[in-house]
Amino acid sequence: MTKYGFLILVFCNSALFSQKGGDSLALISEVKIDAYKKPTPFITSTKSVSVASENLLNQNTPERMLESVNQIAGARMEERSPASYRISLRGSTLRSPFGVRNIKVYLDDFILSDASGNTYFNTLSPELIDRMEVYKGPESGDYGAVTGGTLLLQTKKADNLSVNLATGSYGTFNQSIRFSKQSGKHFFEIFENYYRTDSYRKQSAAERKLIFLKDRFQYTQKASLHAMLLFSDLKYQTPGGLTLEQMQIDRKQARPATATLPGAAEQNAGIRNRMILAGVSHEYNLGPQFSHFILLQGSYVDFENPFITNFENRFEKNFALRTHFNYEKSWNTVSLAWRLGFEGGINTILIKNYDNNKGNESNPQNFDQLKNTSGFYFLSQKFNIAEKLFTDISISLNSNAYEWERLYPVSGNGKIHFKNQWLPNFGITYLLGKGFSVRVKAGKGNSAPTNEEVRSSDQQFNLNLVPEYGWNKELGLRKQFGNTIFIEGSYFDFRMKDAIVRRQNEAGQEFFVNQGSTSQKGFEVLLESKSFNFQNDFPSRFKFRISGSFYNFKFENYTGNNQVFSGNDLTGVPATTINSLLNFVFLKKLSIDYSHFYTSKTPLNDANSVWSESSFVGNIQFRFPVNFEKARLNLYLQIQNLYNTDYVLGFDTNAFGSRFYNPAAKRNFIIGAKIDF
Repeated sequence: MTKYGFLILVFCNSALFSQKGGDSLALISEVKIDAYKKPTPFITSTKSVSVASENLLNQNTPERMLESVNQIAGARMEERSPASYRISLRGSTLRSPFGVRNIKVYLDDFILSDASGNTYFNTLSPELIDRMEVYKGPESGDYGAVTGGTLLLQTKKADNLSVNLATGSYGTFNQSIRFSKQSGKHFFEIFENYYRTDSYRKQSAAERKLIFLKDRFQYTQKASLHAMLLFSDLKYQTPGGLTLEQMQIDRKQARPATATLPGAAEQNAGIRNRMILAGVSHEYNLGPQFSHFILLQGSYVDFENPFITNFENRFEKNFALRTHFNYEKSWNTVSLAWRLGFEGGINTILIKNYDNNKGNESNPQNFDQLKNTSGFYFLSQKFNIAEKLFTDISISLNSNAYEWERLYPVSGNGKIHFKNQWLPNFGITYLLGKGFSVRVKAGKGNSAPTNEEVRSSDQQFNLNLVPEYGWNKELGLRKQFGNTIFIEGSYFDFRMKDAIVRRQNEAGQEFFVNQGSTSQKGFEVLLESKSFNFQNDFPSRFKFRISGSFYNFKFENYTGNNQVFSGNDLTGVPATTINSLLNFVFLKKLSIDYSHFYTSKTPLNDANSVWSESSFVGNIQFRFPVNFEKARLNLYLQIQNLYNTDYVLGFDTNAFGSRFYNPAAKRNFIIGAKIDF
């Protein structure tokens, strides 16, 4: 039997098991989403949102959140090499060769994204995150100007003392300690993590050290103060992309030298990113209906990137403020909530490029400075009539500007202020019956070029770049069947103008251009069961989850390099992804997570002349708890790429010289133990 046939059989078996399900845990439809301090039952939310809680987050390997993100319809995480990954929400990687752009990221109260829209997501440890909410498409009101989406990451909110140790293939080692506790009026958390790996390919070792501290001080019944400190020291080597022929000869090799350029290993290509982020937030209830929130934070980033053609240093300073007033009022069958606020940030970056002498700085090339200032005022409202009709309407006024200055070898400066944008967002949900809702949503998104796009690795200021923007419209259904099965389906139609796309020159350096428009239509579906208790030992419990994304993304009015690309499929976006997670519990102890990820073929350049192969990857995880008098030992074994598939987990799209491919590891394992006291 083929592995595809086996997957279909497992899906069918899961449906049969679900018909025999006994009692269940909390209703899936009653899960609460935060929506930035406005808790709402999932079934009545107007948002295009998915939640990754403990069951999904347990799938992650120590270095990434890829397994959790990729189980979510409409979300996709790619890894070019360990610690070099990117996140896409509904195709937003079109402009992200690496890292996270065009997606707003928050950590508890605090803002991880800088004022230009870039987020160093890879500085975080997956173990730090206790819950993740993924908002797909423009939200515009409370979250500002993005077209991709928003991530809300949450850390621990309950007492915990745990130690985690793991080791695995390719010299992988991971260690973490977490201590969180309510002590009087304080809830504090200390989290420490160390991770390293030699990795599958040459020139792709990675190492991360992280410390996270927080304290939530409820000093009166009406007010609380929240302080946070995050320090991350990340360094990883970058092997570079291969051609198809090079990958077929040796999947493990780093980018080799050419007649004109040295190779990745010879130049010791890699990244060193040291970041410190600190902030305080304050909440105060002014009365029965009024409350106020304010946040102040700052961060510093020391970034080094020895590359094939240069050695780049970046020094970044970031400051941000968020504040809003809230009003809530309820009558017999009607409730109303309003929020008026502002969020803004300043990002200053000094960039120095030198010749790269085998991983060391040599002769200076260019020194430049950028200052980005962005912000938005927002007004949002929630309306609830008789627990049947729910509205979420918001509008924001967004501004973005940057100043640039060339310091060496010549001098020059300038300032660009993009046109202010009014971005409305409308959402309505109607509850047709218990556990059955329909929702409609429309919103406008706008995304200005980031610092790395204005001044990209070709070391030129791209002063002609303008923000991309567009309207998103969608329709969704959520239905709970018989207190056992939950299904959600969403159809969206997003039309983007002035799309920002990536280009590479012959040296492998990137630059960005605005190219025409896109039509992005898609259908996303989620089918999830309760955790069924069979009242016996074999099996004891069972739960399944299946998600899928089916896209028709096209370029419109798009020409480049004297070619017409209109009507072509959107670069780097697979038309179909189908993911599944089956959880079995045997003997009331042994837990088995069996997951699959199918990805259809993907266009690797705008001309659609090169496509990837489709891929089918399976993972399996075994977890076994051992209880002691005052502690619990959780043993686990993860086997990644169970079928030993040859596949690529992150492509370099539009790569010069057809160096599209970053091969993923073959079958590998991680074994570990976590002790909860």
